[in-house]
Amino acid sequence: MEENKDTKKKPTDTPKKKKRAENGPNQRMRQRTAVLIILILVVGFGAALLRLSFLTMIQGSELQEKAVDQQLNDTVLTAKRGSIYDSQGTVLAESASVWQVVLAPIMFETDKQREFCARELSQIFNLEYDNVLEKTKQKNYYTVVKRKIEVEQRDKVMELIDKLAEDYDCGGVIQILDDYKRYYPRDTLASAVIGFAGADEQGLEGVEYKYDDYLSGTPGRIITAKNARGTNMPFQFEQNIESEDGNNVYLTIDENIQSICEKYMEQAVADNNVLNRGGCIMIDVNTAAILGMVTTGGYNLNDPYALTESEEAKINELPEKERDEATTKTLAQKWRNKCVADTYMPGSVFKMCTASMALEEGKITDSSRFSCGGVMQVEDAEIGCSVRSGHGIQTFEEAMVHSCNPAFIQIGQLVGREKFRNYYTAFGFSEKSGIDLPGEANDSFWPEGSMSIVDLAVASFGQNFQITPLSMVTACAAVCNGGYVLQPYVVSKITDARGNVIKTVERKVKRQVVSNATSKRMNEILALYPEQNGAGGGYVAGYKTAGKTGTSEKIGVEKKESSFEKDYIASYCGYAPADDPQVALLVFLDTPDGGAYYGSQIASPVFINIMSEVLPYLNVKNDYKDEDLAYIDVSAGDYTGIAVSDALNKVAQDGFIGTVAGSGNTVVAQIPQVSSKMAQGGTIVLYTDQESLQTAEKVTVPNFVGYTAMEVNGVAAEYGLNVSFTGAVSAGGIAAAQSVPEGTQVAPGTVVSVTFAANTEGGSSD
Repeated sequence: MEENKDTKKKPTDTPKKKKRAENGPNQRMRQRTAVLIILILVVGFGAALLRLSFLTMIQGSELQEKAVDQQLNDTVLTAKRGSIYDSQGTVLAESASVWQVVLAPIMFETDKQREFCARELSQIFNLEYDNVLEKTKQKNYYTVVKRKIEVEQRDKVMELIDKLAEDYDCGGVIQILDDYKRYYPRDTLASAVIGFAGADEQGLEGVEYKYDDYLSGTPGRIITAKNARGTNMPFQFEQNIESEDGNNVYLTIDENIQSICEKYMEQAVADNNVLNRGGCIMIDVNTAAILGMVTTGGYNLNDPYALTESEEAKINELPEKERDEATTKTLAQKWRNKCVADTYMPGSVFKMCTASMALEEGKITDSSRFSCGGVMQVEDAEIGCSVRSGHGIQTFEEAMVHSCNPAFIQIGQLVGREKFRNYYTAFGFSEKSGIDLPGEANDSFWPEGSMSIVDLAVASFGQNFQITPLSMVTACAAVCNGGYVLQPYVVSKITDARGNVIKTVERKVKRQVVSNATSKRMNEILALYPEQNGAGGGYVAGYKTAGKTGTSEKIGVEKKESSFEKDYIASYCGYAPADDPQVALLVFLDTPDGGAYYGSQIASPVFINIMSEVLPYLNVKNDYKDEDLAYIDVSAGDYTGIAVSDALNKVAQDGFIGTVAGSGNTVVAQIPQVSSKMAQGGTIVLYTDQESLQTAEKVTVPNFVGYTAMEVNGVAAEYGLNVSFTGAVSAGGIAAAQSVPEGTQVAPGTVVSVTFAANTEGGSSD
């Protein structure tokens, strides 16, 4: 019975197992599907989330900018660059209003529009048609066609804009925007100081470069919204951000002083055939403000990339592959401020510093004596004096007046190498002055601990080390102003476009290198140099000057093709008035190749000429000696339009001699003309009719070179000419050049300017 029960149960078990087997795999499939779906969702949403995070956090800013670019049209408005003024408020650099023409080429709809526009613009601006046509095919709203156009071209473009709108249904595709062009009213004046701005109004040289952040201003913008088609939306969607004009810069340079300095420096370079340019710096000794700074052979600031005919000819002689590099070097040389960026051996002008060191250290007194036999042996070196026969036994004052090298070697030895170096540093030679001009050079002196006895000997009279001309004139100011080393500067203040002062520059004292007592004594000693050396020592008639000449050999540089055995730098550094110093002036001529090279011969006359005009301009009180008055130029009066007898009386009252030409009763013309500068006692020719003026017999200009001032006066009177005296006239000066060449035919009474140099035959005191 039980066996049957078991047998009956088995059939019933089999279907149940089969049902479970059928259900099992389906369940697992569903589970797997669910997991797969979840994985797909996690990976998909994860990837999308990661991508979204990347787009928002990593590329968010970039995509926002692209979106803005697609939605907005942004036009830049040029800012007006600030002006540059001299110390008296005269404009030296300004930005004049001009215009720029820009296209929105995306607004063209047909090739006909593009071709017409390109053809007209290329004709107006003399541009290549294909280049302009290519610009009309660009897909943007701002393509510059031409910048800095003048009124005439602007008017033609305005006519074209009307034609495009009326005849071609293409309005708004051309815009005329405000622009500015840098303009320099005085062309070449102070070019090395002012510098120039480039085509994009960025400063490239000089003050324009150094103060670019102040001058440049802030550009404005016109932001216009675009619709879905990419065209501008109505004006209510436009936002204007006005440009902000640049600030104005006021220089310490005085236009009148700068002009005087440039006039006489250029004349000196020409008269003495100076091969490597020259320079001069005039400084206010009590503030270190630069009143004038000249590098000869400058350039026109309105056309700074122009070369002279001689420069182009020299470059064209080179192989074609070398011309670009030569052009670049030539331009860089023209732009270079020699007073700041170049170094030189100062020569004997440095003796004022050596003397100041010795006085301050108490190494010399009025009773000190120095011997000179013409040559001095220092270890294995034999160092000569300019006077080969020697000066014998000298006082300190005499050693300075004689500019005796052996005496100054002895003075340098008293100071010692360590103290000499300390004072050299204290005077500011071992550091940059800090002037607000670019490109200031470093000095070149012996490394600490390496200065030998011979090095000290030659350094005592300014040889075998290099400094900048700027550092020399700054040291000269310290010698005479009480011993204060000041920081030189060329910008006095900066104002905004409304005239509000935003920055001023004041006197900055670095240190006191010598005492007031030493400075006062140096003023007395240096005043003896021009007093006793006359024309060769920088004597200025009517004023008490102080200073020192210098003639330094150029060592360690390639020799120029000069006619002298060696190349030299001739210089003069001095100041006035000696008893109350106001201004100092350094003049230097690099590699003269004329008839002379001593500083007393060619640099001293330049100092005299400049000071003779600048000191009266600065209202410095004069005090002429009787012997000076005969050589002081005076102005011719106006003697026309009055009776002959009255004119002759007036001529005589003015200190001239009058002669009459013609048969009329009234003076109709005169030679020299009104206000002409001429020596006292000259001749005024009065013409009483036009016929006598036109038929006046010419006179031949004689040779004045080589004569003294008195002799020149006599020769001029003999020929019926007048003379104007410049340079080293007093104290035995010799005529070295004349403004009208010998043999020229001129009218009687013509003024010939005669330049005098010191007579240094038999030796120089440099």
